[in-house]
This record gives sequence, structure tokens and C-alpha cells, in this order.
Amino acid sequence: MVKSVTFTYGLCHNPFMRYSQVLDTLRDTPLFESSLLTVGKNSPYQVQRRLSDWTIAGKVIPLRRGLYILPKTKRKFEPHPFYIANRLSAGSYVSLEMALRYHNLIPEHVAVVTSVTTGRPREWENEFGRFFYRHIHPRYFFGMEYRLIIEGQFAYIAYPEKALLDLIYLRKGGDSLEFIQSLRLQNLENLDLVRLEEFAKHFNKPKLKRAAVIIRELAEQEMQEYEML
Repeated sequence: MVKSVTFTYGLCHNPFMRYSQVLDTLRDTPLFESSLLTVGKNSPYQVQRRLSDWTIAGKVIPLRRGLYILPKTKRKFEPHPFYIANRLSAGSYVSLEMALRYHNLIPEHVAVVTSVTTGRPREWENEFGRFFYRHIHPRYFFGMEYRLIIEGQFAYIAYPEKALLDLIYLRKGGDSLEFIQSLRLQNLENLDLVRLEEFAKHFNKPKLKRAAVIIRELAEQEMQEYEML
């Protein structure tokens, strides 16, 4: 599991942080917030200046303002893109096309890690890929689980039913049969149709209720086709 970081007394109170000291502390948790270094006698100015020097020297890599990662040669393991996505934007979860692909509901490869957030829409690109965030109202921020992605790394990911409804909700005309068919949904037997309808009711939007009916019909049609084989 990715470890939390607690700095030792000596490191926190050393106004001239040495890279080797920080490296020893962060090696097991390659992503870290700059605020972790501002405890004790380390002022924000000192920390930012040192991080700027280390960035120029290639000793740390900025992912966004205040979030850094150790270079590949210094970190013990590779962070999963979903883990990074959660850290890039607090209060977000992986959803939309990327979650649908993760749950094997659509056949296409998805190149962008898509998430929803109660914050403002954002986009980041770094060596780990592109990360895209769509805004969603806080009342619709539900339907995700804290899931083990790979050994030792967890991330918040939408249930397959919620990922589908998020996409439909955020897409103009998303409740049309044409759009839903264009997704080329597969493995619909893995959808929990009861959960899908409960989530649609929670949105309290006619658009989502209509979409849930269409998806149920497609799932039933797919099941009938399997039975005929």
C-alpha cells in the first residue's frame, strides 16, 4: 500500500534540506505535496526554492502546482494513472469513458484518464498521460468505490452504472438511442440494472430515467441474442 509520509524531527528542523534526506523519506511514496516539506523550521519560501532547484536538476518532477513525483530512477514503483488522477484533483473520481473501459463496457481504447469533480474543469498532461476533469454538481457526486487498482495502490472509481450515467448526464443528447448505441456497449450482463435505475432516480433528471430504460432494453436484447446462440 502507498505509505503516508511523516518526516523525522531532524529533517523537519533542518533549514537546508538535503535531497538524500528527502529521498529516504519519500522513496516508498513517490507522489508528495510540497506542503509536507513546510513543517518545522522549513519556510514555504525555502521549500519552494529548493524544489525549484531540484526540478531544474531533474531530481523531482512537478505534476501540478504543489504536487511532485520522484524521477523514475529514484522511485521504487510506478504509480497507476488512476492513483495519479485522484491526487491531481482532490475530490474527484475516475469516471466517464475511462471507467467504462476499465469495467470492459466499451471496446475502444481510451487514451485520456477521465474523471469528474465538484471543482472546476481541468486538464493536465505529464509523462503519465493526459488527465481530464469534468465538473459535476455536488448532489451528483456519488456512486464511486475506493478500489484496489494494482498491488498497494487504491483509487476512487465510478461504479460501471454511475460511469455510464455520468457520461450521459454530461453529454448533450446523451439520452438518445443514437448516442447510447454509438458507445457500442458490451458485456451488459455485468451491469446491475437495479443499481442503474436507483442511481438514475437519485439524479432526479428525466434525461437519466429515459436513458436507464433504453439501457435496460439493450441489456435484455443482448441477453436474448446470447440465448439464441
